Amino acid sequence: MWQQHRDLSATVDRWFAENTFSSSEFEDLQRLLALKQQQGVTISLALPTLNEEETIGPIIEQLQAQLVTNTPILDELVLIDSGSDDRTREIAASLGVPVYVHQEILPQYGSFVGKGEALWKSLYVLNGDLIAWCDTDIKNFHPRFVFGVLGPLLRDRRLVYSKGFYRRPLQFGDQLTASGGGRVTELTARPLLNLFYPELSGMLQPLSGEYAGRRTALEQIPFFTGYGVETGMLIDLLEQYGLGALAQVDLLERVHRNQTLVSLSKMAFAITQVVIQRMEQRQRVSLLEPVNQTMKLITQRDDGGFHLELREIRDHERPAMVDIPEYRRLRGIESEAEPRQEG
Repeated sequence: MWQQHRDLSATVDRWFAENTFSSSEFEDLQRLLALKQQQGVTISLALPTLNEEETIGPIIEQLQAQLVTNTPILDELVLIDSGSDDRTREIAASLGVPVYVHQEILPQYGSFVGKGEALWKSLYVLNGDLIAWCDTDIKNFHPRFVFGVLGPLLRDRRLVYSKGFYRRPLQFGDQLTASGGGRVTELTARPLLNLFYPELSGMLQPLSGEYAGRRTALEQIPFFTGYGVETGMLIDLLEQYGLGALAQVDLLERVHRNQTLVSLSKMAFAITQVVIQRMEQRQRVSLLEPVNQTMKLITQRDDGGFHLELREIRDHERPAMVDIPEYRRLRGIESEAEPRQEG
């Protein structure tokens, strides 16, 4: 057992050394464009949004200038909105970006609340061979958040998925501390992955919102609809394609809107459920009862007292997009193809 542990540790160390990149390696956009053209691939970027009017305009303008006009790395740039009630969609449309509302995509399958639902449905409307996603609450946005995660996929065809990591300062009002962001990552996600999926222990920020993958891989995996989407995606890609097919990229520093502790608590609860659900499927045991999908949130009243609020927190699981008949018809996938083997 000890030898097996040492072997796994060595495997992760080797992966970390070989599959960890810096975004600076891909700053030569003409070189990236040449790689894209040599391979004959198309690239789509989806921007998931929910009330991001403060940041969406500058993000789109930088992407259009640097990755569409100056160097056409991106063939498609779309907004996938989750029902914003501010000017997010209006701003994007005014800049010429196609706008989709995720609740209106594949409406026959209903709709769930959550970023993961938007990402899953974006696979249906996007056309690229490579698919990238980038969060839209970033206050110090730079095009490296996109070309950085695309670079490894264009350089190495063995890779199927590339994920960003960065330093995350915490902002309190006008004050910015040098570190302290990524609390759910360090207190929940990474400890759980180290315990149950130690192959992923070298992944610095499993919850980051900037990543890219090959359609041929992304369409093969299910998507959780909420906070657990990134965790589920990592676990499923690991199990279907192996650690060597995954990469991570240093995107330097990311400043964004910080969430309250109550919101972070809900996120951590959902992520824990996803990890346990995948462990249930791997070990064929039942660990999660319906009662485990509710959480008592502690909130403070105006009079200084405390209040317990019972809240259901549960990520639904969408099937692999390749199993959706409408998607198969759209992509020209033969319906009589052999059933896929589950990982």
